[in-house]
Amino acid sequence: MIYRTHKNLTLSEIGFGCYSLSGAYGSIDLDSYQRTIHRAYQLGVNFFDTAEGYGDAEQLLGETVKSFRNKIHLATKVGIREGFKPNLSQEYIQTACENSLIALQTDYIDLYQIHFDDPGTPVDETVNALELLVRQGKIRYYGLGHLPLPRVEAYLKIGDPFSMLTELNTITRTALDEIVPACQAHDIGVMAFSVTGRGLLTGKIDVETTFEANDIRNIDPLFQRERLRSGLRVAKKLSDIGKKYGKTSTQVAIAWVLAQPGVICALTGPSTIPHLEENIGGSGWQLAPEDYQSLEIFLLEEESNLKTAQLATIRQILSFEITDEPQKRFTDLVYALETAVTLNLVSEDKITPIFIDLFGLKNNLDPQSIIELEKIRERLIEIIHI
Repeated sequence: MIYRTHKNLTLSEIGFGCYSLSGAYGSIDLDSYQRTIHRAYQLGVNFFDTAEGYGDAEQLLGETVKSFRNKIHLATKVGIREGFKPNLSQEYIQTACENSLIALQTDYIDLYQIHFDDPGTPVDETVNALELLVRQGKIRYYGLGHLPLPRVEAYLKIGDPFSMLTELNTITRTALDEIVPACQAHDIGVMAFSVTGRGLLTGKIDVETTFEANDIRNIDPLFQRERLRSGLRVAKKLSDIGKKYGKTSTQVAIAWVLAQPGVICALTGPSTIPHLEENIGGSGWQLAPEDYQSLEIFLLEEESNLKTAQLATIRQILSFEITDEPQKRFTDLVYALETAVTLNLVSEDKITPIFIDLFGLKNNLDPQSIIELEKIRERLIEIIHI
C-alpha cells in the first residue's frame, strides 16, 4: 500500500468507505462485510470513512475495528440523518459528535467532516463548533463535503479545514474545474469518493443490468439515459487501456483519480474481499504519459457530446405532460435537477430547497403525488433557463 501524508496525517491512498452499509446499494452480507474490513487492514488500508447518516454503519465499523482502532484513522460525517434536513448548528454538532464517539467506540475521531450544507446556519457558527471539538480532543481534524464553491470559500476564509470530500472519477470531473484548484490554493487535501462511478466503471454493468428495488442507482442520474451510455463508453476505454498494463477498468479508474492534483485518498466501497483486492490494485502504479493524454482527449470529447445530449433531455423533461407514472417522473426530475447543477444552468443554493422537497416524496410515490411532482417541475422551469 502506498501512503500519502497531509498535515501530519499519513493515509493509505486507498480508503475504505462505508456508504453501502446505509443500504443505498441494496442488501449486504454483514459477516462478509466485516471480514472485508479486517482484510483491508491486513493489506495496509488505514483510513475508514463512515457517517451518522449511514444507518448503523458507525456502530458496525466501530465494533469491527476496535481491536486495531489505534492503528487506523476513523472518519465520520455530521449534518444530516435520514429523514432530517441538514443541521450544522453548534448545538447539533456537539451532540452528534458525542453520539458518533459512542457508536464508533472510540475516544476521538481522526477526521470529522461536514456531510451536506446547512444554508440556515452561519459558517462561523459551524467552524466554531468544529474547532471547539478539536480543542476538547474529541476530533483531530475537520473537513468539508458536498459544498458549493461559495460555501467552500467561506469556510476557507474563516476556518482551517483538513480536507474536502468531493465526487471525482473519469465520468464526473467537474471538481477539477473549481473545487480542486481552491483546495490546492489553501492546502486542503482532496478526499475523492465514488472513484469508480458507483460501479459503472467496473465493467460489470451494462444497459441490461437491474438493481435491487431499494438500490439508489435505480434513480441515480449516473445510471439514466445518455449518462449511462456515456459511462459505459468510458468504462470500455478504461478496460482497453488496462489490458496494456494487466489491469482492470476499475484499477485504471482508481489510478486516474490518484493522479489528480491534491488527492490524498481515493475512497472505495468494497463489500467483499475480491472487490477490495481489485480496488487496492489501483494503487502503486501510473499510466504512461501518452496513455494518460490519450484518455484525457477521449474524456473531453465524451463530455462535450454528453453535454449536448443532456441539454436536450432537460428540455424534454421540463416540458412533460402530467401522467400516471409518478416513479418515472420522480426519476426524471432527479435527473433534470442534478444535471442542471452539473452544467451550471442553476446555482446549487437555488436547487437545494427543491431537492429536499423532491426527496421528501421518494417514499410516497402514489398517483396523488403527481400534483406535488408537477409543482416541483414548475419550480424548476422558473430557475432553469435553457
